[in-house]
This record gives sequence, C-alpha cells and structure tokens, in this order.
Amino acid sequence: MSGTLSTLAQPSRHLEEIKKSRFLALAAPVASTEQALAFLREMNDPAATHNCWAWRIGLDYRFNDDGEPGGTAGRPILQAIEGQGIDRVMVVVTRWYGGIKLGAGGLMRAYGGTAAECLRRAERVPIVAMARLAVHCDFAELALLKARLKELQAEIEHESFGTDGVELQLRVPENHAGEAQLRISDISRGRSKVKRLD
Repeated sequence: MSGTLSTLAQPSRHLEEIKKSRFLALAAPVASTEQALAFLREMNDPAATHNCWAWRIGLDYRFNDDGEPGGTAGRPILQAIEGQGIDRVMVVVTRWYGGIKLGAGGLMRAYGGTAAECLRRAERVPIVAMARLAVHCDFAELALLKARLKELQAEIEHESFGTDGVELQLRVPENHAGEAQLRISDISRGRSKVKRLD
C-alpha cells in the first residue's frame, strides 16, 4: 500500500461483461463495520448469481465469496482495495452468470479486475489522522475559542454547558493538535486545561 491512504469521496460503480457474465462493482466509503454491512444489505441483489464483497477499515477487513469457489472472489476484491492504497471502503461485486464457466483464474481476474477498475475510476480524498481533545472553557471565551479552532479544521463532537463553563470534545487534524493546544492556552490565559482523549 502507498504511504498516504485515501478513501472514496462518494460511491462509485463499474460494470463489465466477461464471457457473457455481467459483473457490477459497487464501492462506497465506510467508517464502521455497521456501515459496511448496511451497504452490503442495500446493494445485495437477490436475483443475481453471486454478491461477493470485501471491506477494509484500518487493520480490520472481511471478505466473502458468496458461493463462488473459495478464494476466487472476496480475496481478489480485497487485494484490489489494498493494491490501490484505499482504506475505509466496502466493495460489492455482483455477478449475473452468463452460461460460460470462467475457471478459478478467470473468476479471480474478473472479480479483482472489476473491483480494481471501479476503484481506479472513483474520486478519492486523503485520510487525515485526527486527534481527539477535551477542554473546559469559560462562557466568555467560547465564541473566540470556536473561531480560532475552526481555523485549524477542528470539529466539535460534543459540547455541554455547566454552571462553571463549557466542556468541549473536539476532533482536530493530528498535525494541528499542538497548535490547537497552544491557542486554547493563549485564549484562556492558561486556565483551560486540554486533555487528549485518544
């Protein structure tokens, strides 16, 4: 896999006909096992001969041959994902059998090739490592703090108001985490303490 991982900007599809069988690859960005399985349920075509699939999310991955001979469908789809340095993605390749047997090698090329072409054509976005931070600040500092952290592409995951101020949980790109901590300290004149959550 290449140094910088990417994921898909949006779902992608690619259709190929190989010896009268139709192969439709559908790929989508996913952030969790639940999202991957939901995409599979949505794209699964009960009228098709096979709905083979693979997904990778970080170090976690799964694949399934859905009745094709072992190792001829799911694993080649996973290899297509890995070969292109893509993460957080689910690929389903649906086959409608056309009457001509492809053999193990032919199936591997058909499933892997259709998946790879679908991913190759898809628009990608780089995956940015994120840090999670928790901070407590005074009400008077909240607006300025939010504005200054937004400049660093920080996203507020959660905020709760208490009697003595506001608790924030933030996600900020890892390469801006140090700068975010400095800004919080400057704005609060050292009163707000930042805690890393990851």
